[in-house]
Amino acid sequence: MQIRLGDIVDSLGGQLHGERDKAVTGLAPLDSAGAEQLSFLSNPRYQSQLASTQAGCVIVSPAMRDAALARGAAIVADDPYLYFARVTQLWKARRAPVAGPAVHPSAVVDPEAVVDPGARIGPLCVVERGARIGAGTVLKSRVSVGEDCVIGARCILHPGVVIGADGFGFAPRQGEWEKIEQLGAVRIGDDVEIGANTCIDRGALADTVIEDGVKLDNLIQVGHNVRIGRHTAIAGCAGIAGSATIGAYCTIGGSAGILGHLTIADRVNISSFSLVTRSILKPGHYTGVFPIDENAAWEKNAASLKQLHSLRDRVRALEKIEKK
Repeated sequence: MQIRLGDIVDSLGGQLHGERDKAVTGLAPLDSAGAEQLSFLSNPRYQSQLASTQAGCVIVSPAMRDAALARGAAIVADDPYLYFARVTQLWKARRAPVAGPAVHPSAVVDPEAVVDPGARIGPLCVVERGARIGAGTVLKSRVSVGEDCVIGARCILHPGVVIGADGFGFAPRQGEWEKIEQLGAVRIGDDVEIGANTCIDRGALADTVIEDGVKLDNLIQVGHNVRIGRHTAIAGCAGIAGSATIGAYCTIGGSAGILGHLTIADRVNISSFSLVTRSILKPGHYTGVFPIDENAAWEKNAASLKQLHSLRDRVRALEKIEKK
């Protein structure tokens, strides 16, 4: 497959400096792109690669225009990374779709489920009673959508996603555990993408809610009654305990953990591997990671941290003496 540079700018805008009829046959990073491939530069940190790249054309910002033209063809865009993302969408759209049924023969769809005619249900999927799948939504292979769960329009659920499994709810009884039936469902908005093997549990009473535009990576656990605000993005292996509320336009790094019944404000960024143990009520960037170090030094620092409370008490006692 190939696309002419002229066709790209006609579809996406931008300023082309080079031959409109020049065709590219693929997309690649600067350091590995060949003469028939398109690449991009969005981070000035990698500007040194611009002079040496073999790419047939490079997407750059206006600030990098002259440097790009010194080595060959370029497309100038205000946001090269966003432009490159849209090129990938254009590239995929140009590839001939594989013809096939909207619902794969191996999928199991309950007669009481509602699947929009424009949705696609992949191999070995299960859509249970009362579930609803919106227009343009794609379920890849082995996706399970539980009873009464709702998925909006234009969503993508990657292989192995489970929507609407029972939340983790048990009542203690004489040293044993009595199951609390999970009577809610899961409601997912429009334009949501959910990565492979991510699990979103149904609510205990009210529903678990994923709002419009949310992006979830692979292997994320979302507990019952969680609410995730619109256009929040969460990286892989994060865990969100039950009844947590996460605001809109947040980012949560990989393997971060959020305890249950907490509230995260809109526009909060949480670093990878952070553990959130209290609500965060102001926008900002938060980190809760103990820095890596050689083990001997780490053990000394950990031992010092354990004594901080006693050191604090000693400092307060000294301050009282000085005031006297």
